[in-house]
Amino acid sequence: MPTVEIAITPQVVKEHGLTPEEYQRILKILGREPNINELGMYSVLWSEHCSYKNSKPQLKKFPTKAPWVLQGPGENAGIIDIGDGLACTFKIESHNHPSAVEPYQGAATGVGGIIRDVFTMGARPIALLNSLRFGELSQGNTPWLLDGVVRGIAGYGNCVGVPTVGGEIYFNKCYQGNPLVNAMCVGIVQSGTQFVHELYGPIMKGVAKGIGNPVVYVGAATGRDGIHGASFASVVLSEESESKKSSVQVGDPFHEKLLLEACLELIRSGAVVAMQDMGAAGLTSSGSEMASRGKVGIELDVALIPAREPHMTPYEFLLSESQERMLVILEKGHEALALAIFQKWGLNAVVIGRVTDDLMFRVLEQGRLVAEVPAASLADDAPIYQRAEQRPAYLDDVQALSENDIPDLTYAQVPAVLQTLLAHPSIASKRYVFEQYDYMVQTNTVQCPAAADAAVLRIKGSDKMLAVSTDCNSRMLYLDPQQGARLVLAEAARNVACTGARPMAVTDCLNWGNPENPEVFWTFARAVEGLAEACRVLETPVISGNVSLYNESPAGAIFPTPVIGMVGVIAAGVRALGSKFQKAGNVIVLVDACTLRPESGLDGLGGSFYLSEWHKIERGLPPQVDLQGEKRLLRFLEVVARDALAQSCHDISDGGLLTALVEMCVDTTFGFDVRTLPKMSRCDRVWFGEHAGWVLLEVPPILLERVKQRAQALKIVELGRVTGSKTETHLLDQALDLAHFEQGYKHALTDALNEPAL
Repeated sequence: MPTVEIAITPQVVKEHGLTPEEYQRILKILGREPNINELGMYSVLWSEHCSYKNSKPQLKKFPTKAPWVLQGPGENAGIIDIGDGLACTFKIESHNHPSAVEPYQGAATGVGGIIRDVFTMGARPIALLNSLRFGELSQGNTPWLLDGVVRGIAGYGNCVGVPTVGGEIYFNKCYQGNPLVNAMCVGIVQSGTQFVHELYGPIMKGVAKGIGNPVVYVGAATGRDGIHGASFASVVLSEESESKKSSVQVGDPFHEKLLLEACLELIRSGAVVAMQDMGAAGLTSSGSEMASRGKVGIELDVALIPAREPHMTPYEFLLSESQERMLVILEKGHEALALAIFQKWGLNAVVIGRVTDDLMFRVLEQGRLVAEVPAASLADDAPIYQRAEQRPAYLDDVQALSENDIPDLTYAQVPAVLQTLLAHPSIASKRYVFEQYDYMVQTNTVQCPAAADAAVLRIKGSDKMLAVSTDCNSRMLYLDPQQGARLVLAEAARNVACTGARPMAVTDCLNWGNPENPEVFWTFARAVEGLAEACRVLETPVISGNVSLYNESPAGAIFPTPVIGMVGVIAAGVRALGSKFQKAGNVIVLVDACTLRPESGLDGLGGSFYLSEWHKIERGLPPQVDLQGEKRLLRFLEVVARDALAQSCHDISDGGLLTALVEMCVDTTFGFDVRTLPKMSRCDRVWFGEHAGWVLLEVPPILLERVKQRAQALKIVELGRVTGSKTETHLLDQALDLAHFEQGYKHALTDALNEPAL
């Protein structure tokens, strides 16, 4: 090995985020001391962000297979067959730490990275979603973070031409020092080799093969931005994190659009063997992962890589996370074709190496050897930790809640509670946010944001449609990780089903605190068990995802936050259901899927917004969830849409029944007249309980009996009627000033931000 200038001391090892034991493991693998380039490579690939060394044993609990799953975890994104010769590719990823210190670029490059994860599979991206978590809106720098993140998502997604069609935003003090920015992308690809539509090509994977095949660097020039980004994402945020802005990448969405089109054209040409995004850990991860999957080696020369800055070192080339770059392996002999395609699109494309047969990831600089390690040791041989688990002591306190602790509401208090909940920024209209996004580009968006419980997308080349949603209620997991996780998965499936879709598969982003804390890891393990159980029962396998740990600040850890991205398919000829009332005189029906729900007690109130905002209590047990009942509900809603038995459908979740009724009236001319209620011993449980398995249907009177017949084991309650005017809104025998509540709901977020209403 050549002489290296930087001595590998214990301090240097520590600065690279490696433990002494991990360094000894590297020495054993190599049989010698690594140089600084090699140490950097192991540092990023063995970080939690890339290796999942703390979470991998738990992730094996997830169901990942089904007849419709074409690609499960292990690739850049998962794929499900949707028929008609087409497949859907999707994944969700986190960009939390970068967004905490540089919200615009952190969010923007999170969007760019997840788009590349999808089109590297050969898929054309057709939609973006997100899930955002911030601290209390009135505290600290939350308005600045919110503004930067939203502008970053809009600035990248709008320019690259992929619509942002859905998402969620929650505010809670636990995220005050550690906001969460999770981005999801959905794409369409051919399921086989048969031509379906000019927009789509065949499935592509990141598996290197073909000894002697050329390795091509494609896209933007490499700079020094984002170096150690993966390592930065694998540590607890601290007061020094502001100095880590150099770990945040800088994106160029116009360059990404060119890269997207050029890569898809190249894939359709048949010249590509494998392709991978240079995302987290940059060139090191893309090269070693493709080589490891294909059980081959890769040799490349960093001196051939286009550089954005002078005098870049091999270390910087290997670890840079500069955006809009791909690594491509071509069939030998197709170099001229590939370079011509990229030249047409005005992009860098350079042959920088070749596939070898020796299983090594070998790096040269002008022919001089600067790093040589077994590729699989980087991609697959990171240590796996079985972390200690201990049930958190706080659970005994927060789960203890009795009826004596919470006085029931009088009916006269109901309007005041409703006004309070509708004004909470987590519940209030997010129009201020989604109006900044282009959600109609590509002309596939059937249901716009806030018009339905899930976004609905047409698929060019097919008569089917997709329904997609992101969901998580982290407060429920704080109170009971396993039960809360079941609830999150059930709600995600329910939201997709409310459009008439059959939920098909899941991508998840598991946002947690420090796994080295036994109490934190106990909640992680229990939540994974809850998610896995719900996925098995509801037949929605996990096909891709991301784990984001170390989401802590000096103030403490975030709530357990497993964000679920759910994708469903709406059958050909079915009209998707929205969540807004459609016609006066229609019957408002409550469908209850839970056979476990007691009439007395506090079930449905634990962890509710009502309890948090009205009583200032974050306590209690999450509501009962009946997974078999939820499965029956999903199939029932599919039939309702297929047979056109309802005109709208809305899941009841945050804020409860009355909040959901108001939401069905927003941006319409309609009101409601509710005369009958579910039988429960407490008024607050009826109006504001966040019960699992509750859905509102708007049914034409002539079809009501057919709905009841199809409901079978589900409970049906006729609540009342849709009225032709907001002034005709009644709760039981009393009038409700619906227009007043609607205005509060629509303006709460902009009022809190001192922004003009859109």
